[in-house]
Amino acid sequence: MKTYEEILAGIQPAYADVIEEANVYMDTLMKPLGSLGKLETMAIKMAGITGKVKNAPEKRCSIVMAADNEICEEGVSGSPQEISVMLIEHMAKGVCGMGTLSAYANADIKIVDLGIRTDVDHPGIIDRKIRYSAANFAKGPAMTREEAIKAIEVGIEMVGQAVEEGYEILGTGEMGIGNTSSTSAVLMCLTGLSAEVAVGKGGGLTDEGLIRKKEVLTRALELNKPDPKDPIDVLSKVGGLDIAGMAGCFLAAAYYRIPIVIDGVISAVAALVAYRLNPAVKDFMFSSHRSTEPAYDLIMKELGMEPILDLDMRLGEGTGCPLAFHIIGSACYMMSHMYTFEQFKHDQTYRIDLRK
Repeated sequence: MKTYEEILAGIQPAYADVIEEANVYMDTLMKPLGSLGKLETMAIKMAGITGKVKNAPEKRCSIVMAADNEICEEGVSGSPQEISVMLIEHMAKGVCGMGTLSAYANADIKIVDLGIRTDVDHPGIIDRKIRYSAANFAKGPAMTREEAIKAIEVGIEMVGQAVEEGYEILGTGEMGIGNTSSTSAVLMCLTGLSAEVAVGKGGGLTDEGLIRKKEVLTRALELNKPDPKDPIDVLSKVGGLDIAGMAGCFLAAAYYRIPIVIDGVISAVAALVAYRLNPAVKDFMFSSHRSTEPAYDLIMKELGMEPILDLDMRLGEGTGCPLAFHIIGSACYMMSHMYTFEQFKHDQTYRIDLRK
């Protein structure tokens, strides 16, 4: 397995020459210039990832990182922690939100236990437990630096396995109660944003609960003093094992040159961590849907990205990824199968580029 340092050092940007070739080819297709909008930019981005103008990302898989967070002790979550085990077991059975949407998209799921607070014994769940839940970072660091790196390397391992198994596009997901708190804390540290703008209700809090959540996270950052210039320090002090694992997925996807899809807000902050570690990872990312958590738009602004969909979703789990797989696949199919004007000998000198 590749180490974190090897992966980080080996990431190269998208193929600029193939992007240019794809741009030129796109404009030969039998349609008004730029008329398919973001479908065109998605297909062109895929070319820069793979080095091929025509792509068919049909073998799909999402990697779901599962881990609990003892910050829940502070009353920052509206759901009991015990539900994590039940949810990942039902995900493995394919009957939860992520399971059903993935089945419809003909996409597989790899569920990885990085830090569920109890033992999990299920044949559909991969055991890579680093510790039983991240610690309550309102009282001290969430984990050690070594544990954060180990979680990143689990993500690297999972992507490496997926590449060996022939998957052509990956998604990211998570499961673990309390992870919108770690997400907001990581975002606040990396960007300097206040709790007033970066913290939302997560899976469901009262107005009073939201006020408490903002206070808890603000105090936790003051206590732990994570270094915003060191994303690993931020992860270890106020992050979660699931965030670290997904950050490893984004890094490895860039290293192996495979497209990877961001889900909701927790997945998005993991993408931001990976981006801060190596900005070239952005070339390999697609965002799926706009989360209703306030932190999501702030993260997208930091990444300079826009979501493909806006469906008022806030479930997490990775549910946006199978939806995005359809659209990205459609963009690639269009690029690969639409006729060019040259193929049916049509004069195209009249065309005007509406993108200008």
